[in-house]
Amino acid sequence: MKILVTGGAGFIGSNLVRLLVHEHGHEVINVDALTYAGNLESLADLEGHPLHHFVQADICDAAAMAALFAGHQPDGVMHLAAESHVDRSIDGPAAFIQTNIVGTFNLLQAAHVHYQQLKGSARERFRFLHVSTDEVYGSLGASGHFTETSAYDPHSPYSASKAASDHLARAWFDTYGLPVMVTNCSNNYGPYQFPEKLIPVVILKALRGEPIPVYGKGENIRDWLYVGDHADALHAVMTKGHPGQTYNIGGNNERRNIDLVDLLCGLLDELQPRADGRPYSEQITFVADRPGHDLRYAIDAGKIRSELGWSPKQDHSSGFRKTVQWYLEYPTWIANILSGTYQLERLGTQAP
Repeated sequence: MKILVTGGAGFIGSNLVRLLVHEHGHEVINVDALTYAGNLESLADLEGHPLHHFVQADICDAAAMAALFAGHQPDGVMHLAAESHVDRSIDGPAAFIQTNIVGTFNLLQAAHVHYQQLKGSARERFRFLHVSTDEVYGSLGASGHFTETSAYDPHSPYSASKAASDHLARAWFDTYGLPVMVTNCSNNYGPYQFPEKLIPVVILKALRGEPIPVYGKGENIRDWLYVGDHADALHAVMTKGHPGQTYNIGGNNERRNIDLVDLLCGLLDELQPRADGRPYSEQITFVADRPGHDLRYAIDAGKIRSELGWSPKQDHSSGFRKTVQWYLEYPTWIANILSGTYQLERLGTQAP
């Protein structure tokens, strides 16, 4: 199967592309604009691979998207390209509107033109998988889980832009018959994550001997999904999912932020102790909360489990251990990522 993957040099995208090529033998057209979050070093093991073709292009460029479909004639699309960090969306929402909404529109339009000219089995197997987030559902109270029928209630520029893109994707199925599927996932973590998100920030701040920032009182709860498990789920949806359907993907791994930070500090105490023998948890510092910070997210992944046979392989601790070990084993990747303008400073405190 020849799959066009957008955002394939990013965190989730690079892990997905590696899975598609190495484990399933798919041919991948990897399209990425190489913004700050896209990094070809994350795909070094695929350099020169006959099944991996990298194209630097922006989904906001409609002509470039049309040319990609015409030139490569893909059997399907896995659309991951997006601006994705809530804090950055608070500081600068315009980029989120352009990439997540306008870019998705451009891709849907190009896919629709391509789909219209397909015949026979090529038309029957074509799929457009739009990859989204559980943040579109808003915030939960102390109980309950998001399901595929949960009402949308986004609270940040990021989640609002992703909600809009979800609605566009479903509209192209309902209106034009494009065989679209949508996934909404919980918080990802694992190798190759750009160090602006909670887990890599905690690990790298700890190793630098700097204060480890925790928003508010650390009571916000997230369902954590190991990125390798997410990639497996996306492949299952792409190959076995049904057009017009939504599939929620979760790790069945809810934790308060402060409990997660304590866990990561404990793993670092074990795997790379501080020179002075003191616990890394002494570096934890509570800071002003994020504006509009949702209290709790939790995913009910029963549909994808029962219909497509997927469930996460990592348990409540194994994925976190693997992640800490990876960041300890790849200092060069980290050093190169942090060689630019971003130096682990806090984002999301400025008005747009």
